[in-house]
Amino acid sequence: MYIIENANILKNKQIMTTSLFIADERITMVKKCTSHDQYMRMNVEPFIMTPSYVLLSSSIPYKESFQALKSYISEHFLVKGCTTIFTYVDLLYENQLADKINELKTALNSSPIDFIIGVKISANLITPSLMRTCKKYKIPAIFVELHEFDELESIPWGWVREAMFPYNCPLIPLISSPQKKEASLVLSKWKDRMVKEKIPAIYEPIEENHPLPIPILNKIGLYPQKGSLMAGTELSYNLYLMEKEIRKVDEESLFHYHSNRLVVTVHKGKVIRSGNKVLFSPGSGEYVKVRTPSYFSL
Repeated sequence: MYIIENANILKNKQIMTTSLFIADERITMVKKCTSHDQYMRMNVEPFIMTPSYVLLSSSIPYKESFQALKSYISEHFLVKGCTTIFTYVDLLYENQLADKINELKTALNSSPIDFIIGVKISANLITPSLMRTCKKYKIPAIFVELHEFDELESIPWGWVREAMFPYNCPLIPLISSPQKKEASLVLSKWKDRMVKEKIPAIYEPIEENHPLPIPILNKIGLYPQKGSLMAGTELSYNLYLMEKEIRKVDEESLFHYHSNRLVVTVHKGKVIRSGNKVLFSPGSGEYVKVRTPSYFSL
């Protein structure tokens, strides 16, 4: 066991200074350490600490060469402090699901960081049969591409809800319309329908290449194992150089505007970024199989 002491952890726009007790690359306790704690210590007082990020990306070049995949993962994830990729496969037919998931899993076996895979469908594929298949394969999220106002009307929502239970992976909207007003109307109808039918869902599209916030991580079953620094979770974090101008910064601003101050990224206890050097270790990432979405009560 060892202690990461004087950790300035940024959460909900506030910095909490505490210490993390580490054993077997996991956090066992979060509390102030004392002189009586006779363990090796690592002082991180000069830094702001955040959990490492989970980022959504729909354009991973997994069918291209290893070099192309390596460059993409390094530039879009590793240098940004991300240690879990959230992506999805496109389905035109229900019977494609197993093959497409397995194809992407195989391609990402060389990933140095963890990954989670959802599916993307059109609204007409929201059927009890597909929901049961997604439940069988523990699919953590179903992205639904929305085009028109009335495409949600003919879906047998009662049967769909019953087929989703008890796994209850959320439906997530994808808006195809570039018109802001039309997109807003479609989203409004989406939310109304999801609430009325009591369907587990996210009501807004998830932005790509933005750290997923805790409510979304929880909905897809990743929180608190990912995106948190609490007792019982894996040791995955970022260290940013502490400066006066970022003492009162929020998590989103830190990610977008202070990336030049990110100096260390740790994934499950192993350093994968030090200074400007990214350490790409093929195959050290894992496919994350979500047992229960929305398990953690926020």
